[in-house]
Amino acid sequence: MLTFSGMALDRAGTERLDPLWVAGRVEDPASRAVVASADCVLVTDGPEVSLLRVPLPAHGSGAGDEAGPVMLGLEDGVALFALDLDAQPPDARRRLIARGRIATLREAGRVLAPQEAGLAAYLVALLNWHRRHRFCPACGAALLVSDAGFSRTCPACGTQHFPRTDPAVIVLVEHDGRALLGRQTGWPPGQYSVLAGFVGPGESLEEAVIREIKEESGITAYDPCFVGSQPWPFPMSVMLGFEARSDGGAPAPRDGELEDVRWFTREEVGEGLAGRSAELVLPPGISISHFLVERWFRRGA
Repeated sequence: MLTFSGMALDRAGTERLDPLWVAGRVEDPASRAVVASADCVLVTDGPEVSLLRVPLPAHGSGAGDEAGPVMLGLEDGVALFALDLDAQPPDARRRLIARGRIATLREAGRVLAPQEAGLAAYLVALLNWHRRHRFCPACGAALLVSDAGFSRTCPACGTQHFPRTDPAVIVLVEHDGRALLGRQTGWPPGQYSVLAGFVGPGESLEEAVIREIKEESGITAYDPCFVGSQPWPFPMSVMLGFEARSDGGAPAPRDGELEDVRWFTREEVGEGLAGRSAELVLPPGISISHFLVERWFRRGA
């Protein structure tokens, strides 16, 4: 299972439409909240790490308040909310942090159990959408939180806005037993990854694969085949993993995104996966990039 996938929470899509039901969950002493900032989550401080569940704070109003909780769903029948750490009053923020410890989302992906890591991704992505969508793009009015945090409604023009996820393709291109990998300026020495890019308007996923590979490397890819997907809340994307073939050629950076791009043999990739190469350092194991590279290597081993 890819990191950040496998979240098992019941999102309560029907129940959250009833404001009275939501208000009851906010007032229910059994309800709990998990806490996040823009790129960190609050976790337990102990040998078995999990997201810290805390009682809902008494300050603020309800689930429609900017600093109030956003409902994530039901966990074993009990309401679970998302709480924005950065929006809390200073004293409340200090008390929350004292109950556990702060972990970056990337660290959380490494140390949390799969379902907890998936919940962390959901938590951060939803709160980041609220941070970035406070005003109506249609008329500029301040938006109101609605549906217990699953939408925002404009009081001026009536437009309803829903959480946005940006789709991006990420592709392992193969030719003659070699994999096409590139590196961006500023990455650690020797680090390379498979190529990726956002899907454009009016574009199919397969078209995005072929375009991105051509734009970034000059290589013509064909026969893209979907492999799997991964939530990637940095800040709110979903990575759509593909494999594709090519007739080869000499790759070269073309659109300014890459510092270098080249073909790597299966032997070179194997050394990189084993951590024995300074010439090829692969992305961390939590990423779909690492998954695609390892999957390709294992298939030919």
